Amino acid sequence: MLEVEKLNAFYGPAQALFDVSLQVRAGEFVVLQGLNGAGKSTLLKALMGLEVTTRGRISYQAQAGRTDIQRWETHIRARAGLGYVAEDRRLFTGLTVRENLQVAAGRDAQAQEARVLDLFPVLKTMLRRPAAHMSGGEQQMLAIARTLMTGPRLLLLDEPCEGIAPVLVESIRDALLTLKAGGMPMLVAEQNQLLAAVADRLIVLVAGKVRGS
Repeated sequence: MLEVEKLNAFYGPAQALFDVSLQVRAGEFVVLQGLNGAGKSTLLKALMGLEVTTRGRISYQAQAGRTDIQRWETHIRARAGLGYVAEDRRLFTGLTVRENLQVAAGRDAQAQEARVLDLFPVLKTMLRRPAAHMSGGEQQMLAIARTLMTGPRLLLLDEPCEGIAPVLVESIRDALLTLKAGGMPMLVAEQNQLLAAVADRLIVLVAGKVRGS
């Protein structure tokens, strides 16, 4: 589904990733681990074409067949089915839950909304609530739900459980497992062991290099 070969990433002259190679196969739940500063967020940004310059190859299995997307702009990658949930969530905090979902909606908005609300039922009770008035865990659920409204074929999630109450971490884990059961492949940067325990594979980054998978 996604294959990365000898990917190097740079913030200006500073190199952050060194010859990173990995795969996410169809239907696979892969957890990317590493200490803060190891390069997890940088890798996800590089896959989406955000903020860093890169060298290497990023191959993605879209509907038209496997292709190198390394030179694609971010919106083209998103249109091809890469769904990205950033660590800072990037919600429209002045909009309500429903408005945040509608902003990202594709063609069948009503059916998409029903699916994501089934996945995160707590959001059903706060559709008129501004995102600014939600807890961190509730905001994280909304961020994932909003990305799902775009109809992605592969999810990239950056630290979805960081700083969130354990009961909501369990809800997020269960939602991700439901997505996996439906065939959604995922690459999740996460240090929380609750997700590592249910992953198909773990990939460890140390100082911008893959150390294990």
